[in-house]
Amino acid sequence: MAEAARQQDSAEAAGTDAALAKKFYRDMLLIRRFEEKAGQLYGMGLIGGFCHLYIGQEAVVVGMQAALKPGDQVITAYRDHGHMLATGMDPKGVMAELTGRAAGYSKGKGGSMHMFSVEQRFYGGHGIVGAQVPIGTGLAFSNKYKKSGAICLTYFGDGAANQGQVYESFNMAELWKLPVVYAIENNQYAMGTSIERSSATRELYKRGASFDIPGELVDGMDVEAVHQAGLEATEYARSGKGPIILELKTYRYRGHSMSDPAKYRTREEVQEVREKRDPIEHFGQKLVQRGLVREDELKATDKEIRHIVNTAAEFATESAEPAADELTTDVTA
Repeated sequence: MAEAARQQDSAEAAGTDAALAKKFYRDMLLIRRFEEKAGQLYGMGLIGGFCHLYIGQEAVVVGMQAALKPGDQVITAYRDHGHMLATGMDPKGVMAELTGRAAGYSKGKGGSMHMFSVEQRFYGGHGIVGAQVPIGTGLAFSNKYKKSGAICLTYFGDGAANQGQVYESFNMAELWKLPVVYAIENNQYAMGTSIERSSATRELYKRGASFDIPGELVDGMDVEAVHQAGLEATEYARSGKGPIILELKTYRYRGHSMSDPAKYRTREEVQEVREKRDPIEHFGQKLVQRGLVREDELKATDKEIRHIVNTAAEFATESAEPAADELTTDVTA
């Protein structure tokens, strides 16, 4: 009992209570298993077009999402399945959209990159590199104009960090003190070029310095570190002080998209990250060491998650495709 109490104290000292810690693990595992299944379906020809998997980066979106409050918004780019699941979107609807079915979140017409959910305040899913940043800034402007008290969590990657529209957004956000958190998911390879070869300055959290926007570097492979940084950043933006930047240093295990063989890095490099820094495996072991879960409970959670994902895949592949007249609906001119 004394040992269990010490482990509980350790967990509390880390800033994560038992229920939240277990939710972190479950949510990260759901994203991992969902993405693995999506990769399988893509290989079988059931998912067409582009498909960018989030495997390896799960701690980022799970930690950040837990820092938000009801009414806050999320917007991101094309590696977005993890963000959808973290916001509470139904795995069945997400998988159905990936397979181009009418039951999908965009009625089967958006695919991997273009889903949204007004109910979950998830505004995409955008295929143009960096295009979501000014939109997220606009959502933050709306929040301030309406005095809603909400913030917009705007994700983009290390590749998008070099786009000009990002800096136009920074300028406007700081000028008007907009409630926006810019979360840079630095997976270090953008679309296939290492940050060392593509960025003159590699400390992306400092990219807002010339606009007086504060920034912080965060270990994006540690869900608790992400969550704590997220709590502080969202409070900063919500308090009226304006935008803030978090650089969440993470790592993707797969290529940029399913068609990318990722020959720009070695297998040994990827394997080393998997063994030493995997966000799910290492966090699961932390929970065991703290006495919050047992090994058999982790296995039971994995079994439950696999059932959810397999059910979503079955639903998606058995659902009807969109009717032909859907080609002319939801189109603006």
